[in-house]
Amino acid sequence: MLSTMQDAPLSIAQLLRHGSTVHADAEVVTWTGTASRRRTFAEVGQRCAALAHALRGLGITGDERVATFMWNNAEHLEAYLAVPSMGAVLHTLNIRLFPEQLIHVANHAEDRIIIVDPTLLPLLNPQLGALTTVEHIIVTGDSTDGVQAPDGVQVHAYETLIAGQSTEFDWPATDERSAAAMCYTSGTTGDPKGVAYSHRSIYLHSMQVCMTEGPALKQGDRALAIVPQFHAMSWGLPYAAFMIGASLIMPDRFLQPEPLAALIAAERPTFSAAVPTIWQGLHQYLEQHPQDISSMKEVLIGGSAVPPSLMHTFADDHGIQILQGWGMTETSPLGAVARPPAGTEGEERWRYHYTQGRFPASVQTRLVDDLGDEVPKDGKSIGELEIRGPWITGAYYGIDAADKFHDGWLRTGDVGSITPNGYLTLTDRTKDIIKSGGEWISSVDLENAVMAHPDVLEAAVIGVPDAKWDERPLVAVVLREGSTAGVEDLREFLSDKVAKWQLPENWTMVNEVPKTSVGKFDKKRLRSQYHDGDLSVTRI
Repeated sequence: MLSTMQDAPLSIAQLLRHGSTVHADAEVVTWTGTASRRRTFAEVGQRCAALAHALRGLGITGDERVATFMWNNAEHLEAYLAVPSMGAVLHTLNIRLFPEQLIHVANHAEDRIIIVDPTLLPLLNPQLGALTTVEHIIVTGDSTDGVQAPDGVQVHAYETLIAGQSTEFDWPATDERSAAAMCYTSGTTGDPKGVAYSHRSIYLHSMQVCMTEGPALKQGDRALAIVPQFHAMSWGLPYAAFMIGASLIMPDRFLQPEPLAALIAAERPTFSAAVPTIWQGLHQYLEQHPQDISSMKEVLIGGSAVPPSLMHTFADDHGIQILQGWGMTETSPLGAVARPPAGTEGEERWRYHYTQGRFPASVQTRLVDDLGDEVPKDGKSIGELEIRGPWITGAYYGIDAADKFHDGWLRTGDVGSITPNGYLTLTDRTKDIIKSGGEWISSVDLENAVMAHPDVLEAAVIGVPDAKWDERPLVAVVLREGSTAGVEDLREFLSDKVAKWQLPENWTMVNEVPKTSVGKFDKKRLRSQYHDGDLSVTRI
């Protein structure tokens, strides 16, 4: 028996039409460093139509790829909406990739057009000659000054290109399973791999962003989208905002603590999302330069584990609840969000906040051991997390990566446990867990314990070779300015927080822990620095 329900496709165009009419008065605010420029959702919708007409004129008639090389701003939002809605595929280029990786992903995706912020031209210009499929460069603003395009590549100013175009567009009917956008992994191992999100997956993911078990974005919210639009689609915030009518506040290139604090004080966001390092830097700045950030009630943090000390600091000092989340580029990226069960209070509630969160109904999970056999979800048994669902990738674009999948499940590379009521606690990445004397040491647990010390700003832990134990932990520490804490002080601080056999003997003091292109600790680079003798290691 078939249902009697209509089969209406889920599409980005549907979100665009809805947001620009029903939520016409919501706004997108772009920070300029000292002030803001504003557009209503209605105006964004009109400019999206003009952009679509302009792209048609440049030969984008089907599923060609239109890339962006941009900060978070209103023009990037327009590309987010217009490109998929017209039936093309948006490809967000990561501005922090190494040059050879940037060239690889642009050529692999066969980008036809790149829309670029003028401030990013110094990064893009040196690579343009190696981009084999690019035919047009569009520079946001009203000038093309500074572009060094090779012969045969046409250059356009964004505002000039869309000026005079119709502000209405007959958005085509699109197969909901066709590609809407592409994002490549950050490439910590091997070349970055492409994930192609469908209209359907983005639409369903947007609904989850607006659900109370997820980030719970709602009408009237003012969402500060710090997480880059080139990183897993800014965690879905732009599309969810258009779905629900939440205004978007875009920081553009002003991501340092001082301008972020000024932006929050001026624009009064209620919600935000970014990796832990952003909030650690912001808190450190606010300690010396107090600002009113009381409008913000919750911030979603993902990308790497959130130290419990940071959660308590923001709750106690700023009245802000940190929501830990877990996800990947391959998961759109929403996987789990650590909202405690209803009715929990006090320490029990905090214990749920320390987890990576609970998965929504649409995401199925399992844990498997080294043999690929499933282990129980009892909150104790450890295994590699595998997942599947309607916004989880089932393949990578244009390559065979069978080792990343297991019987239709995505292998995440994360190791941890899941409780009977669905909460995930990660102990490590499969490549980062430290195997010492036949036992496992969680680098994440050690990092959190070290970062609980009041003088520690950052701490990253890697495994290093050991003749007796196979591997032992090495802790790289960044101390607060003026701190006199030494290695023995830090080790003593840990003595009642981890098992005695896990206490690290190897320590190195660094000015900064190396980061990946999306702000995570880059342990691959840290291992390379250790191997090359570039770290001054103290052994106690």
